[in-house]
Amino acid sequence: MTARERLPPWHERQTLPNGREVLIRPIRPEDAEPLRAGFGLLQPEEVRQRFLHSMQELSPEMAERFSRINPKTEFALVAAEPLPPGEALVGAVARIVVDPDGRAGEFAILISRYINGMGLGRYLMTRLVKWARSKKLERVYGDVFEHNQPMLSLAQSLGFERESQQDGLVRVVLQLRKPL
Repeated sequence: MTARERLPPWHERQTLPNGREVLIRPIRPEDAEPLRAGFGLLQPEEVRQRFLHSMQELSPEMAERFSRINPKTEFALVAAEPLPPGEALVGAVARIVVDPDGRAGEFAILISRYINGMGLGRYLMTRLVKWARSKKLERVYGDVFEHNQPMLSLAQSLGFERESQQDGLVRVVLQLRKPL
């Protein structure tokens, strides 16, 4: 019997239904360039779904900002090739940012069409919620385009409720604990 490879906290290897192996791990500063390179592989609609507006490229400054998080108020995971950070192609990013009042966190998830529909969204969302619970947040929320039915269905299946709708966006909210 061989010893299982011990991975650091928040690291996990997963085999997708298509047989591809990914490493889910916290984002690292070295991921900035792979994020920029991978951005060009995204369809305009994928970009709009995540950023809520169109963008032609991910600037070096934005990539740097996304990959250098404040661990006290932010958490971000990537699903990447099982290669060292900086070398691995990043196929998905999930992040949560704690509001200034420290009571709620806003999530965002972007999954490339190459690995979309393979359960990563559900898994990454559960990891974000786990982190939010560890930070004792009251709720997790995100704004989703009303036509993004896969994300709205996922949120509903995880217990998120629709809170409001405005300008084509639906705010989905998961109550984690009663407000103080």
